[in-house]
Amino acid sequence: MRVRVLGSAAGGGSPQWNCACPVCQDARRTGRHRSQDTVAVSGDGTAWYLLNAGPDIRTQILGTPELAPGPGLRETPLRGVLLTTAELDHTLGLLSLREAVRLSVYATPAVSAALETAFPLRPMLASYTELHWNELTDHLVLDGGLDVRRLTVGAKRPRYAAGVAGDDWVSALRLTDTRTGASFVHATCLPAWTAAFDGFVAGAGEVLLDGTFGTDDELTRTTGRPGSARSMGHLPIVESRPHTARHPGTRFRYGHLNNTNPAAGDDVVADGSELLADR
Repeated sequence: MRVRVLGSAAGGGSPQWNCACPVCQDARRTGRHRSQDTVAVSGDGTAWYLLNAGPDIRTQILGTPELAPGPGLRETPLRGVLLTTAELDHTLGLLSLREAVRLSVYATPAVSAALETAFPLRPMLASYTELHWNELTDHLVLDGGLDVRRLTVGAKRPRYAAGVAGDDWVSALRLTDTRTGASFVHATCLPAWTAAFDGFVAGAGEVLLDGTFGTDDELTRTTGRPGSARSMGHLPIVESRPHTARHPGTRFRYGHLNNTNPAAGDDVVADGSELLADR
């Protein structure tokens, strides 16, 4: 199994274009930039799937040799996209994939409804490519020997979808290589560590967790803007770390960092990080 972090930042990236917080200023000075949250996964190293498709997807694909096209003229190793939310920073990149000969997208009913009506990305995309829109069920099997399990972890709607019904808005995904048994959990939007989620990550080789904010009050402390991490649907790092101790055989790392979050270290991913590489 191959897992490559294409983008490690929350919406807006880091540095964010209109932000002069200390983290953004340091990113501009050092050139240590983060693009927006997207992960590429493959069971066999040939068939690849994207977990979300952020606005930076074109640059991310061009910077990832494993996703280069060929040998056919329009042949690509990209088999599809699995959406874990309907947020703009996880879906706008689909429009950049409109040149595909065909494109498969997997989404829950709530996410699909939002992208059909509130923000009609789905019909727009269907005007440009052969679009195969599939339900992201609790269990599916993908090309390359990937077994996928899904768990609803949040019911927070995007702002633009306030009137759309449903409760399966935010998903965690567990992907397992059917040949080797290696497994990876993607949960970069996690509002709470529930008993169900604790069972979901048990036995996984590696978990990519929500690292949006370090503390619940980070945004207000840093920018003066109102809003806590929890109110925005994100479990802060300081509150999730104690839970990881119950799973000593699993490696936990953090992604989807907000531009205000200065977190660094071995458990924080960067753009281009490869997970499960040493397992």
